[in-house]
Amino acid sequence: MCREEEGSGLRPMDAEQLREEAHKMVDFIADYYKSIETFPVLSQVQPGYLGKLLPDSAPNHPEPLQHILNDVQEKILPGVTHWQSPNYFAYFPSNSSIAGFLGEMLSAGLNIVGFSWITSPAATELETIVLDWLAKALNLPHDFYSTGLGGGVIQGTASEAAVVVLLAARDKILRSVGRTALPKLVTYASDQAHSALKKACQIGGLNPELCRLLKTDSSTNYALSPDVLSEAISNDIASGLIPFFLCATVGTTSSTAVDPLPAFGKIAKTNNIWFHVDAAYAGSAIICPEYRHHIDGVEEADSFNMNAHKWFLTNFDCSVLWVKDRSALIQSLSTNPEYLKNKASQGNMVIDYKDWQIPLGRRFRSLKLWMVMRLYGLEGLRSHIRSHIGLAAYFEELVGQDTRFKIVAPRTFSLVCFRLLPPPDSEDHGNKLNHDLLDSVNSTGSVFITHTVLSDEYILRFAVGAPLTEKRHVDGAWQILQDKATALLGSL
Repeated sequence: MCREEEGSGLRPMDAEQLREEAHKMVDFIADYYKSIETFPVLSQVQPGYLGKLLPDSAPNHPEPLQHILNDVQEKILPGVTHWQSPNYFAYFPSNSSIAGFLGEMLSAGLNIVGFSWITSPAATELETIVLDWLAKALNLPHDFYSTGLGGGVIQGTASEAAVVVLLAARDKILRSVGRTALPKLVTYASDQAHSALKKACQIGGLNPELCRLLKTDSSTNYALSPDVLSEAISNDIASGLIPFFLCATVGTTSSTAVDPLPAFGKIAKTNNIWFHVDAAYAGSAIICPEYRHHIDGVEEADSFNMNAHKWFLTNFDCSVLWVKDRSALIQSLSTNPEYLKNKASQGNMVIDYKDWQIPLGRRFRSLKLWMVMRLYGLEGLRSHIRSHIGLAAYFEELVGQDTRFKIVAPRTFSLVCFRLLPPPDSEDHGNKLNHDLLDSVNSTGSVFITHTVLSDEYILRFAVGAPLTEKRHVDGAWQILQDKATALLGSL
């Protein structure tokens, strides 16, 4: 009888118990990945399902790990949407990998809280070094490196990155025009920008009506026109308002549109506006030289963000933000209570990342990014990106061969936007038809895709990016789409 079953349970930390139980957990996770294709990709449970399966209070006495793993298998996994499934084509990917998992495991094992340099010097210094590595791989301007006035920091998400740079930009402009000008500050982005920007404005206490989400359309492939932007800024200045923040997107959520960074950079510079580039999804592709041109003009940006946890084989969460002027972040976000003071910090000899983010506490996230970059190498990561882009191009080809379907927006990276064409007499331009097709496909459990709306049309999105996806999975998904389309059109 093992110690667990004798009723003593696990001690808070014991090296030999950790070795024994962690082996069981690793085996469980490895078995999950071996069988991941057998699960419905999109969870098929109903709201409130889990409350009917679990007791209404915690146990008084220890339970064996195996009992808990059995519950995970029988009760938790049915309620999981399997983001790592090779048949997952929804939203954008959130990559897991062996390297990312091992880095996450090591971070959990060390379990440090690295808010300032002194709390674990390696956590701060590795983050600085690895983000300089990644900046070089992306061929970012030297202004973003830690060796100058800027540098990189790992945030939890692109939403957090948007908040911290917006706050830094807000405080920077208010230092020059006075804090009473807050209600006059104007933010600009396209109507395709991530909703995180609007939330950042709410958090920053900005007038929500002055968050200008400027209209885009198919004539620019849903990128924001510089002329539209310039006109909006001119009108606001004429009205006595103060433009202060511009967010460009490289790879929008709906269609992976790319805003024109060179033109935006000139406009921002002329009007003294903080210029932020959100490349949360597409930033990973920039390590491939053939995609680097999508961020030409980034040299004029004040900040640049990409999510390594989307398409860079780094387990969630790991959103990388670079700024040209770290002092702007620090002035906005720094606190210095007595109990955190120390010789290294007081002497300005080190970076304290607590002053580059919203929370005080932070995990040792650079470990997993470091391990991903070392265990796969830049060439391995490029191959990973290119394989998904190739599969998306293949899917685009399949759609193009079926005259019942239409490609709606150009495929720039690994997202294909398409729709089923309705009969000529359709009153809603086929919106219900495509909504029904999405529901029909996802209800099979064999594949998961999501939708968007472009130019008032309901569009289907097919995002290739799960680490295990192969050509056969794309073929299988397309077959389901064709079969369900045939059934729907036949019932009209």
